[in-house]
Amino acid sequence: MSTPTIATAKEIFDLLHDDLLEIEREFETAAVSRVQVITEIAEYLREGGGKRIRPLLLLLSARSQSYRGAGATRLGAVVEMVHTATLVHDDIIDAADMRRGRPSPNTTWGNAKCVLAGDWLYMQAFRVALDERNFRVLDLLIGLTQQMVEGELMQLETLGRQVNSQEYYDLIYRKTACLFEVSMRLGAVLAKATDAEEECMGEYGRNLGLAFQIVDDVLDLTATEEVLGKPVASDLREGKATMAVIHALENGGAEERAAILTVLEDQNFERVSHDQILAALKRNGSVEYAMNTAFEYAEAARQALSFLPESDYKRALLWVPDYVVAREK
Repeated sequence: MSTPTIATAKEIFDLLHDDLLEIEREFETAAVSRVQVITEIAEYLREGGGKRIRPLLLLLSARSQSYRGAGATRLGAVVEMVHTATLVHDDIIDAADMRRGRPSPNTTWGNAKCVLAGDWLYMQAFRVALDERNFRVLDLLIGLTQQMVEGELMQLETLGRQVNSQEYYDLIYRKTACLFEVSMRLGAVLAKATDAEEECMGEYGRNLGLAFQIVDDVLDLTATEEVLGKPVASDLREGKATMAVIHALENGGAEERAAILTVLEDQNFERVSHDQILAALKRNGSVEYAMNTAFEYAEAARQALSFLPESDYKRALLWVPDYVVAREK
């Protein structure tokens, strides 16, 4: 497989500049409701920005398979609306105060209004997707929504306790990787790819999404609040065991395991400090283990693209895994 010549995020965004602007316009237009508070919440969320990696993947998937129609920008807005709706619900479930360095919407509008605004965004995403008149598109989006809801419910059932690696992978697939996978599959569907080609694009998205979430979980433990835009170690404070923590629980000594389980059960750092947890992770090489696993998934994502012809879009897709594992927030 050739080495990508695209080497920066700016080059990718320049490559897709017009499409991404059109996605923003589509999102902005679609997020307007006759009920003013829905429009206000949706606009606040849209203006909060984010990486827009999911619509970017959909665009790259479609363009790398020679699709040039307007459906890619339409469905790019759809996947970003679905993602945004999940963030609204996540903040309520997690009782979060901050999102991307700004107050989370539930702190301004309250939980009840934000739950309903999130529901509205889900339904609006499906309404926009209907314009494609494609049952496979709807099938993918329905399956995606079900998986994400299942992931949230599964996570609620695991809070405050040790989970094994398989449980963790099931969770992060449903909560994160399935949306990456579906974004790639939607691009393939637009391009009228074969079942085998769609499967390869989905495999890329699944592996990339797993790498993305593993890195996200590591950053939650190790980055600063200024970089993250939210409190550090939020996962542990919410009773969530992520990959590095699971590794330390499975490989650490009795005292280390007891300390980690105390934080998970207490859902705070009152009896055991964040620094003590970081020290336990360091002694057991747990952060390195998690990052190495993320690198492996990133490489598996790249390998899934071997069937694609050479193009700037393929080169961009080959570069994205490097960005995912090297990012700092």
